[in-house]
Amino acid sequence: MRTGLLRAIGATTAVYGLAVTRRPRLLGAPSGLPDTAAVHVSLAPLAWRDAACGLAMLLAPEGAALRTATLLRIAADFGDAVLLGRSLPGPARRAGAVAVSVGWGALSCAALWGGGVRFPVTRKLRSRDGDRDRA
Repeated sequence: MRTGLLRAIGATTAVYGLAVTRRPRLLGAPSGLPDTAAVHVSLAPLAWRDAACGLAMLLAPEGAALRTATLLRIAADFGDAVLLGRSLPGPARRAGAVAVSVGWGALSCAALWGGGVRFPVTRKLRSRDGDRDRA
């Protein structure tokens, strides 16, 4: 688990979520959605979800709590990819939303499961003195 990277992802997600709660067009415009009250109301739960997940990743103690917060973030990102990839207007908007959602989800996966775990590899090397194990 790369805790520093998870905290950075959490902080970025929280700031973005809070920004979208104040200015829904930050999410609506790139998604090709009209600037209407109905769209703003529809985007608000996504924005608050991102703010909450991001804050959880930023503030959760290292270990099971941070892992759980990150798994929620990953599920939200991949869920967004499915939902937005099927429902946004136009193929370019759908592809862009999928790329962004999957990209953030993949980054969280890499930070959660990458780094910190090393598997020793032993190999046989030939030398003048014969075979010996080398780590």
